[in-house]
Amino acid sequence: MSIFSDHLNKLTAGKTVCILGFGREGKATYRKLVQYCSPAEIAVADLNPVDAEANGLPESVRLITGKDYQSCLDDFDIVFKSPGIVLDKHPSQLRCTVTCETQEFFTVYRSQIIGITGTKGKSTVTSLIYHILRESGIDARIAGNIGIPVFEIADDMKPDSVVVCELSCHQLEYMSVSPAEAVFLNLYEEHLDHYGSLGNYYNAKKNIYLHQKSGDELIINYDIKPDNIAPDIKTISAEHTDADIYVNGGTVRTAGSEYPIPADKIKLLGVHNHYNIAVAYEVCRKYVSEEQFTKALCSFSPLAHRLEFVGMHRNIRWYDDSISTACATAIEATKSVPDAAVILIGGMDRGIDYTSLVEHLCNSDIKVICMEASGKRVYDMLIAANCDNSRINYVPHLEDAVKLAAEITPPGKSCVLSPAAASYGIFKNFEERGDAFKALVKALDI
Repeated sequence: MSIFSDHLNKLTAGKTVCILGFGREGKATYRKLVQYCSPAEIAVADLNPVDAEANGLPESVRLITGKDYQSCLDDFDIVFKSPGIVLDKHPSQLRCTVTCETQEFFTVYRSQIIGITGTKGKSTVTSLIYHILRESGIDARIAGNIGIPVFEIADDMKPDSVVVCELSCHQLEYMSVSPAEAVFLNLYEEHLDHYGSLGNYYNAKKNIYLHQKSGDELIINYDIKPDNIAPDIKTISAEHTDADIYVNGGTVRTAGSEYPIPADKIKLLGVHNHYNIAVAYEVCRKYVSEEQFTKALCSFSPLAHRLEFVGMHRNIRWYDDSISTACATAIEATKSVPDAAVILIGGMDRGIDYTSLVEHLCNSDIKVICMEASGKRVYDMLIAANCDNSRINYVPHLEDAVKLAAEITPPGKSCVLSPAAASYGIFKNFEERGDAFKALVKALDI
């Protein structure tokens, strides 16, 4: 039995356990409980129906589903909460112990974990660091919000394994253990439908470093640097020259070191990705040489739906930036996409402040196609700001936006989907939205 399975068994032995949420992470939790542990009872609670037969659940596993699925939590000793579940009550209001895969995995392996959070860029930075370490011969694993539950990598952990773990606000919200190496990339308005304010959202994110210890390391955006905490702090910025890690003009400057980014040899599009590369450089340079870093950086391919080139259709270059849910990313898209002439904006309206995006669009020459609820708000703000009305359009949905973009994008120029809005309520997630966009674009040639 590994140290992790031993920890999990001691935690749950003789206890009644509820798995709250039965998606990929909930199923991974169930497999580990069955494989290594001896709880008195296992139950599964989910808003949606759970097919016991299809999921291989025996009759001994109690299923609790429907709108009142959380009313049972105090019937159990331990509740494993999946990240996508929003609790009806704060854990302090419950008699049960609320935990999660991330909490228990970090309790055992925190010294081997590089944890990465931030509103934007965390998937790219996580994937880039993992790619560089793996390509350089390091025993690296990738997990977390990137789509791989940490329990799925637990069995293969070795003493020298390095885990690169993407962490969402929902994973961090109730955490009481932090990784030995933490990265906090940035902070923008997001998930306000759940947290209500930027301050509450920030407080959830802070758990990536709040429980660090003396000797731990934190790389954090210059603008959100905390005071009086235990770890060694390094700030990073593309604006503040006094940051510990300063990236500007294609060069990363740190204490006693300068690294010229090989911009003409890499596939990561846009100057904003130089910031992501600077973070990866600082994290990786204690593991790999500069030569190894550069070689791996040049072979890294960007993730889907992040300024991803879809192709040339109707003599227009199309880019999928469906990951964009904030003003800053949409603004960067207009700057990063070559010959950007049209941008598609809008999705679920979470109440974020679009002032900076509206000001940017008003002061640019780019044509704007707004859609869905948040797009209507942006459209109204643009009109109220006396922007050039000939550049501003509103259509109901993505399909309409793509059709209009095909008509108004000049030949040889580019159109980018960078919604600055969430996809929920319209699509399952940003990946589904991006896939729908790509399908609509490719259908233009049919």
